[in-house]
Formats: sequence, C-alpha cells, structure tokens
Amino acid sequence: MAIDLSKMQQKMNRLEGKRQESIFWRPQDGEQTIRILPVADGDPFKEFWFHYNLGNNRGFLSPKRNFGEADPLDDFVRQLFNSGTDNDIKMAKNLMARQRFFSPVIVRGEEEKGVRIWGYGKTAYKELVGLVLNPDYGDITDPETGTDLVLQYGKPPGASFPQTNITPRRRSSSLGSDDQISDWVNNIPEFDKVFSDVRKTPAEVGHMLDEWLAGETDGGETEKYGSSNDATPPTSNSVDTKLNELLNQEVPF
Repeated sequence: MAIDLSKMQQKMNRLEGKRQESIFWRPQDGEQTIRILPVADGDPFKEFWFHYNLGNNRGFLSPKRNFGEADPLDDFVRQLFNSGTDNDIKMAKNLMARQRFFSPVIVRGEEEKGVRIWGYGKTAYKELVGLVLNPDYGDITDPETGTDLVLQYGKPPGASFPQTNITPRRRSSSLGSDDQISDWVNNIPEFDKVFSDVRKTPAEVGHMLDEWLAGETDGGETEKYGSSNDATPPTSNSVDTKLNELLNQEVPF
C-alpha cells in the first residue's frame, strides 16, 4: 500500500508548527453567500448529536443518539432529571446531548478554499428543509439549476446569542465551471471520517464521566457512576418528556 502523501504533509505541518486551516466554516457577522453541495445519498443536511461541558473534554458524539449504543452520560443525565432538584436539572441541561446539523458548502468569494463544512442549529435546519420542499426552489443543491443562499448572521439587539437568517437568491444559478463542479463534488469529505476523532466508545465515555465526577466531588471517596445499588433507573416517562421538550428548543451554538 502506497504512502498517503497528504497525511505525511499534515504530520510535517504539525512538526513545524504550521496551523492547518479548519475544514469547518462559520459565518462572520454580516452578510455572506453560500451554496450547499449535492451529496451522493441525496441528503445534504447531516444530523449529529454531541455532548459538551464534561469538564475539559472536547465535545464528542453521543454513542446513544448517533449509534444506538450504551451511553453512560445519557443515563446520568436521565438520573439527574429524575431527581427533580434544581441543581441536578441545571446540570442535566448542561450535559445532555445537543443536536447539530452539517452541510458541505462553497462560500462565494472564497471558492479557492474549496469544500467546507457549515454547522448550524435546528432553526436554520427547518428553514433549509422548508426551502427544499417549496416548489419555487426545489433542489437548491443542483449544480446547474440550484440556488445560492444569503446568510445574515449576527446578534440582534437584546438577543443572547447570534442568529442566522437565510434568504435564497431570486434566480437559480450554476454552481461553477464544469471543472470546479467536478472537483468540489468529488472532494466532499466523508462525515464519518470528519468526526472520527470525536467518536467515543461507551467505556471511554464512562471513564470521562468518572473523572469529571471525581473532580466535582469535594472531599471524601468518590463513588463511580452506576456503582450504587440504590441508583434509580432513569427510565421514567416524565424524564423522557422533559428531554423531548428541551431537545425541541433551539440550541445557542
């Protein structure tokens, strides 16, 4: 098997302290125009669930929400909701899995940077699906007859978090030249590989949770999560209802 020269270049860049530009794109304050690219499976709006705020750990994919695997952190969140105390519910809201969506895009005016991945929340996702289902627009990703999207990004007066307003161009347009279209469409990253470094096994999640709980405990011996015989199984319908209500709220990231 031949050596992957691109991976070798990445290694050399790290050794020399060169910062590699992220494949992820985030809109800046103001107006920007993008084009969402067509993907092989016909679904350009990829959904993932992430856990955040577990100590100093990076955000990571929820084993349960994404892969149907055991998830000690999800179980712990349910126990916190089940306890019903204000502090536990506040902690549960910080630790529960958050829904994010991702699409491959070309940023107009920055075409030379190639395909990038735009991450967005549920409100923007609803707008995008609504556009696709609107017969006036249809397949906004079509390379020849698709539609550019104008994003107005920023924090309105009085708002706590930035908001993204999406306006489709009135006229359809070509994605680019034939060579550009071929290059971009054939170089859309595989999302499973993009997020492979933030996928954790249930055992790894359990270990991170134990470490975090040990740091949260003030003195005394820390009991590992799930080791108590008196733990209440987090399976009540009331807990599921609370989780569903929270998951239907817009997440500020």
